[in-house]
Amino acid sequence: MDKELIIRSSSDHVDFALLKDGKLIELQKDEGSNNFSVGDVFIAKVRKSVPGLNAAFVNVGYEKDAFLHYHDLGPKLPSLLKFTKSVSTGKLRDFSLNKFPFEKDIDKDGKINDVIKSNQSILVQIAKEPISTKGPRISSELSIAGRYIVLVPFSDRISISQKIESKEEKERLKRLVKSITPQGFGIIVRTVAEGKKVAELDKDLQNLLGRWTAMCKKLHKAHHPSKVLGELNKASSILRDIFNDSFTSIVVDDEELYIQIKDYVQEIAPKKESIVKLYQSTVPIFEKFGIERQIKTSFGKTVSMAKGAYVIIEHTEALHVIDVNSGNRSNKENNQEDTALEVNLISASEIARQLSLRDMGGIIVVDFIDMNKAENRKKLFNHLKDEMKHDRAKHKILPPSKFGLIQITRQRVRPEMNIKTREDNPDGANGEEVEAPIGLVQKINFDLEQLLKKDYTKVTLNTHPFIAAYLTKGFPSIRSKWFFEHKKWVKVLPRDAYTYLEYHFFDKNGEQIK
Repeated sequence: MDKELIIRSSSDHVDFALLKDGKLIELQKDEGSNNFSVGDVFIAKVRKSVPGLNAAFVNVGYEKDAFLHYHDLGPKLPSLLKFTKSVSTGKLRDFSLNKFPFEKDIDKDGKINDVIKSNQSILVQIAKEPISTKGPRISSELSIAGRYIVLVPFSDRISISQKIESKEEKERLKRLVKSITPQGFGIIVRTVAEGKKVAELDKDLQNLLGRWTAMCKKLHKAHHPSKVLGELNKASSILRDIFNDSFTSIVVDDEELYIQIKDYVQEIAPKKESIVKLYQSTVPIFEKFGIERQIKTSFGKTVSMAKGAYVIIEHTEALHVIDVNSGNRSNKENNQEDTALEVNLISASEIARQLSLRDMGGIIVVDFIDMNKAENRKKLFNHLKDEMKHDRAKHKILPPSKFGLIQITRQRVRPEMNIKTREDNPDGANGEEVEAPIGLVQKINFDLEQLLKKDYTKVTLNTHPFIAAYLTKGFPSIRSKWFFEHKKWVKVLPRDAYTYLEYHFFDKNGEQIK
């Protein structure tokens, strides 16, 4: 499994495309205008508490107040409030917490009015970015993420990632971390720390303590509200969270960003520094790596898959609905049950990719093709769980219902990636839009593949002149690739009378193939 990170930089944003074996699995955008990223810490003022919700609204500088629920306050809230007040007024200049007297924890099932008051200063961290009509969701249980560990102020807990399976390794890491953890701080050990030495963990810890100290220095006489600790830039935060030995290349088209990334990789994985490359071609970087084509064919309402199957993805305010269709695939299986299982397994893999690619969150309901056998339903459920186990967002999958529905909940912390894949119709007016040519070509590909597998010796494709030109121009053209793959020549005839999306196949006798 080879992973590549392709980074495209423009004047106002940076795009990050993560490829696994050449296939796009994650797409993220870093916009310079986004001042409310997950992980940012703000010094803010409580606007008002709402006892009915057991929550408070906090002014963090966004047009809508941020939402702070009682359960997101953290048990050490009184200690945090006392520390914030002492540092802000200049009374406390030692930020190490080793001599700071902790206050009593708040009650687990208490009331918001008992612990915070209107107009009170509070340190909060963005837990969920502003989405749709809602303001940010925030927490006062602060954490600062590093490469191998997460630093948690006002805590004494040491936790090890559940994804580290070896009991001996968990014990080893706990012992090492305990020996270097300063008083007043808790530590969460991340999965990538597996097998690392104490020197690497300590270096990461010192870096995080440095960020904590820098944040505390800003608190003195800070404006309310203002950001006192920002997340790393997007490139560094992505590498911090996903970089591992399976990465084979990181390609970036901006020299300044290239130097930053090379320095960061040199810091976290010196042996991998050579995989960072500067792209210097006149061909746009996303075109060169086939990413633009994958974006056009992956973000539409209909997503085509292997063997003619496809899924339809619908979005509503409350949930996402995904419908699985077998399409026009040729039935090689012995019966309907086997066909349904094959299509469902293909679809499960694509759905797992789509959830990550679009960063879909909330409730997702998938309508798979009905299967009668319990063992097949179990096989589908296990396959979907395996495909989603590498998803970094927290998620839960329920077994198939009697109606063949699988329900998924997936953590949503930032707005969904939504890319427009439709274009103005060259045939029509009134702002009418149609699928991008590349999406239509993919459909033609699937239909043709099914025909050429049958006994048709001569096939003619009639289509709109624009599409005909797209299929036949250049070398190797798409039509040439069909010939190399299927050893059959397809005649392409442009038809002026056809609408943009219309196409038909004809056999050697000139009769239309249905």
